Amino acid sequence: MIRVVTDSSCDIPQNLAEERSIDIVPLTIRFGDDEYVDRQELTTAMFWDRLVTTDHLPETAAPSAGLFEERYETLIDDGATGIVVLTISSKLSATYQSAVIAAERISGRVPIRVIDSHSVGMGLGLPVLEAAGTASKGAPIDEVVARAGEAIAGTTVIAALDTLDYLRRGGRIGSTQAFFGSLLNIKPLITLDDGVVAPLGRVRTRSKAIAALEERIAALGPSILAAALFHGAAPDIARIVESMEGHLEIPIIETLLGAVVGTHTGPGMVGIAYLTS
Repeated sequence: MIRVVTDSSCDIPQNLAEERSIDIVPLTIRFGDDEYVDRQELTTAMFWDRLVTTDHLPETAAPSAGLFEERYETLIDDGATGIVVLTISSKLSATYQSAVIAAERISGRVPIRVIDSHSVGMGLGLPVLEAAGTASKGAPIDEVVARAGEAIAGTTVIAALDTLDYLRRGGRIGSTQAFFGSLLNIKPLITLDDGVVAPLGRVRTRSKAIAALEERIAALGPSILAAALFHGAAPDIARIVESMEGHLEIPIIETLLGAVVGTHTGPGMVGIAYLTS
């Protein structure tokens, strides 16, 4: 059996990861001098409670190559005949490099393929789910890798932020800074382009930002094969999910943003990731 591995920036709900036999290697989150293993010592709910009360922006750190190596060894000992690894964009984290180094250290036991998703959050999560689905059917490693690549190419991420402050403070704003300039009283729309944050638009109110997301889903409709709605502890998320599901013939995966992404987007953010054929 081919096993699929990813990192904790994927934001796949834990029950879904377990159901699909997806192995998640955690990043580390630091609040000042306090350090936590993502999704293990720091749950998503705990993260959001702390983020809104802290004076210090948390920092994230990639897993070590040793941690990936241990995980590969465990899976091989459990009978894996090959391992496919999908990671957060290499332009946002050193996680991909750690996964590659670990694979090189134990090369020869079973084939290990490491793939840079050029994305994060459910932009990574949807391709991981597609790869795991293919692996569960007993497909050979080349077929799992091919499906992962197709899903990466077919996945789009769009998010509406309540503020640019967290992206700016975390140094992840990229070209968005030039686009939005010093305007603070706007609701930025962002996407991921070639593995980095890129501007998509700007509106003046939250309602218009959410409407822009809904319009995108409505326009694509039947061509969407899988969709996820993720948020930063948004109080109006139930209404948004219900509205978006009205435009689709498939269920939407709803997930609370984890610490890796939430650190840089801040509370109130709502985004969609969708896979088209």
